[in-house]
Amino acid sequence: MQIGGEWTEAAGGAWVQVTNPATGERIDHVPAGDRRDVDAAVTAAESAFPGWERRSYGERGMVLGRCARLLRERIPALAPVLTREQGKPLAEATGELMGLAHVLEHYHSIAGSVSGEYRNLRLYGSAMVTHTPLGVVGAIIPWNMPALLMGWKVGPALVAGNTMVLKPATSTPLTTLALAGLFEEAGLPPGVLNVVTGSGHAAGEPLVLHPTVKKVSFTGQVETGRRIAELAARDFTRTTLELGGCDPMIVCDDADIGTAVAGAVRGRFFNCGQVCTAVKRLYVFESIAEHFETQLAARVAGLRVGNGMDHGVDMGPLNNAEQHRAITALVDGVQERGEGTVVVGGAVLEGEEFARGNFYAPTLVTEVAAESPLLREEVFGPVLPVVRVENLDDAIAQANASRYGLGASIWTHDIRRITTACEQLQAGIVWVNQHLRIPPEVPFGGTKESGIGRENGYGSIDDYSNIKSILIAPGKAR
Repeated sequence: MQIGGEWTEAAGGAWVQVTNPATGERIDHVPAGDRRDVDAAVTAAESAFPGWERRSYGERGMVLGRCARLLRERIPALAPVLTREQGKPLAEATGELMGLAHVLEHYHSIAGSVSGEYRNLRLYGSAMVTHTPLGVVGAIIPWNMPALLMGWKVGPALVAGNTMVLKPATSTPLTTLALAGLFEEAGLPPGVLNVVTGSGHAAGEPLVLHPTVKKVSFTGQVETGRRIAELAARDFTRTTLELGGCDPMIVCDDADIGTAVAGAVRGRFFNCGQVCTAVKRLYVFESIAEHFETQLAARVAGLRVGNGMDHGVDMGPLNNAEQHRAITALVDGVQERGEGTVVVGGAVLEGEEFARGNFYAPTLVTEVAAESPLLREEVFGPVLPVVRVENLDDAIAQANASRYGLGASIWTHDIRRITTACEQLQAGIVWVNQHLRIPPEVPFGGTKESGIGRENGYGSIDDYSNIKSILIAPGKAR
């Protein structure tokens, strides 16, 4: 763990093994932190807070800018670390780290323009709005995109003047620890960013419950997010909860089929389907469905699966054995109950190169029953269900029939259809003729059970700030 700029072992002396999901080999181990380690990290963050708070927005942003420059230089060394612990192909790991650099550059670029407000209100006098940091904040990040999501939380929190305690997922702590060291090398003072490794129960819950922690930002499962909300409510700790989704993609009859097929393949099978905003339900107009499904099946069948370190691999393994069991049981159940027709994949990959890893074949399912979990739950793996629809009204109605509301996309060139979809789709983000891409310049978050709050965008700095209104009566102050 990194606490106060120093590397330490866990107070309890226990360790968490980090395993390569492509080979099953143990590649490293990290301390299994607990409440005592969280206490130490929070104490370090609390001690560092006054000095960090006194720095200007611009000075804090400069540290992020230096870190981004260092990161771009070190990507060739860091990308293999991310691939070996997470499983994604090396090209995707490289892209994720480049995305993190872009996030840090974004907050560096806007840091100097953060300011309060001043208004002269005739009936009330002068009005000022000021922003001050919250203090010590916490972040809990998942294993699917550990580097990028670290940036989403660290960037605005540090620019706003807070200090942070961050807990990575147990299966992907190595990249987070390496990045924390990079922040320190870029000039971040000791104690401003602290990393505690360990399980959600042993380290995550004590972080949420710690009375000194003023806000917790979490990305992960709905059930865990609900638990965090319950714990945080005890001390009115602020929360931002991004809890996943079951994102629909709607393909209209005037869409460019080749572009839409490519978008569906990338949108579903990128990172082995382990993305909260991945395409998880595909709705295609009946009039083009047969042609579309034929092209889609050919593309899915042609994906090369393997160790992410190997050249030319399109998709790596699932990150952990639990996910592998869940996806296997899900698809087997769909086939046993007759809830869909598997036209590509639908099985654990066989062969010596796959024997020790968490590999599952890219899977395409058609004729999916409305009650199937493929359309109702968040399927965090490489399985894409396709549903034929009569028209846009039918597609939107089915897309909205979900407890989730994170993202959605429509593929069409008809401005009326675009306008209707953007207005009626129940989602925090709607893409048009694209899916999955999320720039740090725009707010991101969901509706319904996809969570509360927003990350990214200029307003994310406000979310890590106390906002105070000051009213000065008309007349001269003495």
